[in-house]
Amino acid sequence: MNMQDWYNFVTGVGNSFLKAYLPIVENRKDTPYTQTHRDWQEIRRGRYVEFNLVHDKGTLFGLKTNGRIESILMSLPPHVQWKYDHHPTPGSEEEKLIHVLKNPREWI
Repeated sequence: MNMQDWYNFVTGVGNSFLKAYLPIVENRKDTPYTQTHRDWQEIRRGRYVEFNLVHDKGTLFGLKTNGRIESILMSLPPHVQWKYDHHPTPGSEEEKLIHVLKNPREWI
């Protein structure tokens, strides 16, 4: 592929975004969102922070080479939760997500 092909591909993806995304928003906009959902989101964000601070090579490089700590930490989510040995409610959507994350399947 040449540069024009790549440009056309990226432009096509960008131009298709709203056509694909707006029906999802329209379908989900009235879905209830509770404090329980927010708590779960913040627990998952905590796992993201954990990954970045322990495993992400770019973050570790910045921390180990006297990078700007404020800049590194500003890239992390502002609201997170850590709950020791947290397990979602059996049968909940959150438990289903954990199952998918821990047991990936071949999608193709």
